[in-house]
Amino acid sequence: QVQFAESGGGLAQPGGSLRLSCEASGVTFSFNGMGWYRQAPGKERELVAIIRVNGATIYADSVKGRFTISRANARNIVHLQMNMLTLEDTAVYYCMANFLQREFWGQGTQVTVSS
Repeated sequence: QVQFAESGGGLAQPGGSLRLSCEASGVTFSFNGMGWYRQAPGKERELVAIIRVNGATIYADSVKGRFTISRANARNIVHLQMNMLTLEDTAVYYCMANFLQREFWGQGTQVTVSS
């Protein structure tokens, strides 16, 4: 059974920074991909960033140049450094891990950007 430990969410001012972390445990393999999705009120869940086990990354256009995803494969840990935050980054951020054809999701952590 996969378990997620997400941390780092909270309140930030516009232009500020936050760092999200997620550790997926309970498995003996490295997930093919790990990353973050987000869901703002009244909107659908959307991709933020994904990093594959080979280090390849995918970012949403809205976060390119501001967010950086990194990963510690040996422990299935993924980080998301979020800089230059804007009001539009306010959402619940969900950690995701995939292996073969299956996706696993964390419970989510709230990120609020407000002045």
